[in-house]
Amino acid sequence: MRFHQAVAFLETDQLLELCPVVDETGYAGIYVSDHIFYPQELRSRYTYSPYEDGSPIWSPDADWPDPWCLVSAMAAVTTNLTFTTGVYIAPARDLYTVAKLVGTAAVISRNRVRLGVGVGWCKEEFVATGQEFHNRGRRLDDMIPALRAMWKRSPETGGWVEYHGSHYDVPPMRMNPVPTAPVPIYGGGHSEPALSRAARLCDGWLAGSAYTVDEARHYLARLREHLVRNGRESEIGNGFEIYLALGIPPDIDVYRSFEDAGVTDMICAPWMVAEVSDSRDYRSALDAKVAATEAFATDVIAKMG
Repeated sequence: MRFHQAVAFLETDQLLELCPVVDETGYAGIYVSDHIFYPQELRSRYTYSPYEDGSPIWSPDADWPDPWCLVSAMAAVTTNLTFTTGVYIAPARDLYTVAKLVGTAAVISRNRVRLGVGVGWCKEEFVATGQEFHNRGRRLDDMIPALRAMWKRSPETGGWVEYHGSHYDVPPMRMNPVPTAPVPIYGGGHSEPALSRAARLCDGWLAGSAYTVDEARHYLARLREHLVRNGRESEIGNGFEIYLALGIPPDIDVYRSFEDAGVTDMICAPWMVAEVSDSRDYRSALDAKVAATEAFATDVIAKMG
């Protein structure tokens, strides 16, 4: 089982100092989240909100650095880490922008990018970017094969690519640079459409939230049913990657049980539980997060073998 450190809500100015520590202590990757902005008048309900009014769990002043700027910067100061978006709201952007940003980051990182995608929930972001909100799921279903086509170079066509789908029509074109290896695309979320999308179109699945053990087993069972339906059950743990997040204290026995169930990757955030005496003290706060990151690597990752 591989472990990825989630960095959503980590102070942006600490990221480039923390991620080399993550790289050197046995983590497999960094897990990056995405939002464009926080509207002052927010009417959309956050999918995973614990509140009756459906409001997000973060404040309006929370940092949401652009994933591809961040991945490119982190790739420059690391060697081994992969970078997974969990999740990138791809249908809130146009196809060409997504292809260009992700493809460039994949090249800069030397093929260490894993594109996790989801449909999003914040209608205000779609309105602002001029993308249709109500058909975002169908557009994402078409965007996934379109991206793969745009990043592929065929000698038979002289390097020109094209794609003709239900929502996107790409005439013969070149968009350089392009990745020298396929970018794995993972489907995020635990709704039935999201599980179906992952099983039908993607190279893996990303948990929609940090689950209890029982919730995790429930969604894994539903995912397996979709994979069976699509003739892909044999790929579980053998090419089809499964990223899971658990809202429990670190537990090696629990991790091993999920590894046996086909989970390939675990999302964690040990820096979140670091004991910071004064958050205004930059050095002290960062040192505490580094210590928590190192402790998790020693107490969990190294023992998992």
